[in-house]
Amino acid sequence: MAFTIRPVVDRDFFAWHELFEGYCDFYETPLNDEKAVRAWSWFTSERPLAEAMVAVDDETGQLLGLAHFREFVDALAGGTGLYLDDLYVRPDARGQGIGSALIERLREIGVERRAFVVRWITAENNEDARRLYDRIAQKTEWVTYDLKA
Repeated sequence: MAFTIRPVVDRDFFAWHELFEGYCDFYETPLNDEKAVRAWSWFTSERPLAEAMVAVDDETGQLLGLAHFREFVDALAGGTGLYLDDLYVRPDARGQGIGSALIERLREIGVERRAFVVRWITAENNEDARRLYDRIAQKTEWVTYDLKA
């Protein structure tokens, strides 16, 4: 299957919503309209808080996968990095290199922006994704904590 990676555009909202809903379902996190519209506004406002790109089937125009990311600063490293918040590929499109291509495009964006790293986390039990991640990136020794605000 041939596909193209590109930034989201306004007309992608409903197809993106379907993908994002699949991502939320995977992590057993409900998606309501308010959350979806808020997230979409982060990607499409004049001053976006984050960015989104999609994989698009070249033949049908159907969205196959998404990646949401943002820049971050790291004083210790003395530079900026890119943080991959969300990565999702439709189940019927998996195994065709779409996830790898989305991450590779993010790496290219990192190079263009002179980022020192592309970073992400995943659930420990997300074995399919971890097989991909173990192949293309280095697992760190860092432990993640959350503190509710």
